[in-house]
Amino acid sequence: MQLNLTRPICFFDLETTGTNVAKDRIVEISILKVSPGGKEEKTTWLVNPEMPIPDEAYQVHGISNEKVAQAPTFKELAKEVHAMIKGCDLGGYNSDRFDIPLLAEEMLRADVDFDMKQTVSVDVQTIFHKMEKRTLEAAYKFYCDKDLTDAHSAEADTIATYEVLKSQLDRYPELENDIKKLSEFTMRRKSADFAGFIGYDKDGDEIITFGKHKGKKVAVVLEQEPGYFGWVLNADFPLYTKKVLTQIKLRKLNNKLA
Repeated sequence: MQLNLTRPICFFDLETTGTNVAKDRIVEISILKVSPGGKEEKTTWLVNPEMPIPDEAYQVHGISNEKVAQAPTFKELAKEVHAMIKGCDLGGYNSDRFDIPLLAEEMLRADVDFDMKQTVSVDVQTIFHKMEKRTLEAAYKFYCDKDLTDAHSAEADTIATYEVLKSQLDRYPELENDIKKLSEFTMRRKSADFAGFIGYDKDGDEIITFGKHKGKKVAVVLEQEPGYFGWVLNADFPLYTKKVLTQIKLRKLNNKLA
C-alpha cells in the first residue's frame, strides 16, 4: 500500500557514538524523502562526530574512527540536512524516543533552529510493538518477508522502516493511511520537549515529569523556586529541553508585562 500523503514525509535513521541524547553524536544519517505522488529521494551522509567512536558503538554499526576522519562535521552538514527535512513530517524506527531528540540536539548545537511545532512523526517501532512485539529485523521479515542483511547501516534501516510501514498499512486495515492519524497512534506520551522531561497535564499546561517537582506545573515551579531554571540550564539536560523551558519562562515574563 502506498502512503496517503498530503505533504512529504522523511524517513530517517541515525548511527551514533552512543545512546545518550545529550552527549552522543551522529556518525551517519540517512534520509528517504517520500513526496505526495510517490516520488522518492534518498541521501546518506557519513559524519565526523568530533569525538572518538566507542568500541561498543563500532561493534553495532561498523563505522570506525578512520572511516569518518575525513567526513564533514554535522555543523557543516546541518543546513543541507535541515533543507531536506524542512516542511516535512518525519518517520523512523524508535525515532520518537531517540533519533528525533538526538537530531534536534545536533541541529541546535549547529545553530539551526529545529522545531517540530508544525510537524508530526510516525514511529514505526511503536506500531510494530503494539501489533506484534518485535525488533526491526523481525519486523522486516514478518511484514516484508525479507531478511535485513545489512542491519545497523543507516541506509538499510531507513529503507526497511519505510517498507515496513507500507506493509503494516496493507496488513492492518484498522490503521488509517493518514500521517497525522499514524502519528497519534504511535505517540507514547505527549511532551513539550523531545526527551519527555516536560509534559502536559489534563488542562494542557506544561508540567515537570521527573524529580521532586514531578507532576507540578512548570509555571508554578518557576514562580516558587526561581533557582530551578538556572539549575536546569547548567545541568546535563538536552538542549531542546532547555530551549522549551526558556520559552515557558519568557512567555511567563511577557504575560506579566502585558
